[in-house]
Order: sequence, then C-alpha cells, then structure tokens
Amino acid sequence: MARLEVTNLKYRYPYTERLALNNITCTIEPGEFIGVIGKNGSGKSTFSQALTGLVPNFYRGAYGGSVKVDGIDVRDISVDDLCQRVGLVFQNPFNQVTGSKLTVYEEISFGLENIGVPREEMHKRIREAMELLDITRFADRNPFDLSGGQMQRMAIASIIAMNPQVIILDEPTSQLDPQGSEEVFRAVQNLSKNGITIIMIEHKMEKIAAYSDRVLLLDDGEMVAFDTPQAVFSRDDLPQHGIQAPAFTRIGRGLGLTCPSTQFYPVTLAEAQEVLRT
Repeated sequence: MARLEVTNLKYRYPYTERLALNNITCTIEPGEFIGVIGKNGSGKSTFSQALTGLVPNFYRGAYGGSVKVDGIDVRDISVDDLCQRVGLVFQNPFNQVTGSKLTVYEEISFGLENIGVPREEMHKRIREAMELLDITRFADRNPFDLSGGQMQRMAIASIIAMNPQVIILDEPTSQLDPQGSEEVFRAVQNLSKNGITIIMIEHKMEKIAAYSDRVLLLDDGEMVAFDTPQAVFSRDDLPQHGIQAPAFTRIGRGLGLTCPSTQFYPVTLAEAQEVLRT
C-alpha cells in the first residue's frame, strides 16, 4: 500500500477566487524522499498543509479530491491520531520550540507527554530519536544554547519521537548556514533510510537534486512534473516556472553533455564526473 495517495486534490482559501491547489494527483511510497519545488505562491506550503490535514480540517475553504495516509482519508482521522502519523517541521525551529523546557531532552518529551505516552516508552522513544539525529550529547543543554542546525535537528527529533510514518519539512534550512543545512539534510536522509517517508519543501536545488528520490514541481497550484531529479531538472521549461536548475545541470546543458545511463543532464557532482569520464 502506498504511504500517501493524493487524488484530484483541489483547494481554494476562503474569500478568494483562485485555486491554491488544482487537480493534483500523486502517489508516494514508504521511505521515499520527495523534494517539493516551485516559485513563491506556487502552492507548496498549501500542499504540505493538505498532507497534514490542516487543509481542510483547520483552514476552511472549498476542498475537493482526497488525501489518504495508509489508505485513510485525512478528513476521517482524529487530530491525535493524525499527529502520530504525519509530522510537520516548521521553517524556523524557534517556532517549534515550546520555550517552557530547560533541556533538549525535556523539549523532545513535550509532545509525548501531551498524548499520554507511558514514561518508560517515552524515555525509549526520546533516546532513539536523539541517537537517530545525533544529538544525544546535547540532551542536558538548554535548547536556546544550540546552533541553528542543532536546534532544527532537535525539532525533527521531537517529531520523530511521535513515531510518524511521514515527516513534512517546510523549508527547514532556509535560515541555516551551509554546515547547518548539510546537518539537516543528512539527518533527514537517514530517516528515509529507516523507512520514514520524507516530504521536503526547499529552494536549494543542489540539495534537492542530491538527496531526493523524486521531485514534485508545482506552479500556480498545479503539478507540472513529478519524476526523478534528473528528469525534472533536465526540462527545458524550468525558467518559465521560476526554477533554476542545479549548477551541474546548467553546465551539462551548456556543454551538451548527458549521462549515458539516463540520457538526462547531470544533477550532482558524481554524475558530472561520470559524464566527463565518458
């Protein structure tokens, strides 16, 4: 069974005339790392909110089609149950930190306490989440003493502890330096290898190209493409949709060089090296 099934999804915010999402259909499998790209206003954040059930359960408006998690429509799942199936990581980790806890360990425990997880199970989940995100050594630190990348990993750990099957990240590295961005991408890739489905909205095309299994390109609320990074970034019409291909793709296009194995332009350094060797 697919982890996520989106079928003919349409949505219009209250008091507006334009569809924020228009007839989107896609299927996402367990453990896939999906990059979501598009210019500002293309519908990326609205799409992520639809996957979490915020649209239409919280944000009202005109809604059509369906979003299913493990075969269950998000409109038919209680908030408590949905929070344990789909986790959302915000763009700014400061928006996710409660501010009421003195240590990283206590911060990660916050959601588990709210849903009444037994103490022993709670400690087990917290330890596993910190190990997975490589932040165990920060357990007794104040959350606000962490670097940006460390704080974002703590925010992800607080979601991981809830045992979701899907984690959605809305531009989680936009306010981080290159080192912090790399920390987050590597941590998220590790989650996908452990069977968690990742949906990441991101403007850093080089990172999306390197880490994603497939890329969803949105424009004006519509799905333009949903394919491998190589296929999507080799499209001739990317500039029309406000997207600049990764540097290695632009170089490959300029030189007229494609990867022998895919017939697409390279999207990563490794693929560019393969092209140059051949």
